[in-house]
Amino acid sequence: MTASYSFKAELWLYPGEAGWHFLTLPEDIADDVREQNAAASRAFGSVKVTAEVAGHSWQTSLFADNKTNSYLLPVKKAVRDKAGIMAGDVVQVRIAADS
Repeated sequence: MTASYSFKAELWLYPGEAGWHFLTLPEDIADDVREQNAAASRAFGSVKVTAEVAGHSWQTSLFADNKTNSYLLPVKKAVRDKAGIMAGDVVQVRIAADS
């Protein structure tokens, strides 16, 4: 992925006891990410990115999600706490490729 992307998405809680929170990339951005990374072979189809929500950035990976035919962006607790966001909130997101 050579580009950066900006979008709005709803933060959601993965069902279960682990407390994982995710943002799902919009379909058009997911398609572009998939095209940009077609030749890359990382674990679970992951793509390393730097993400930013509410002025707080962190390094993570996008994970391919066959259920939605998109990518999932995990949002760790420290970021959620600093940004003051929780499941159900619609947030502005920026992602950019990590070299």
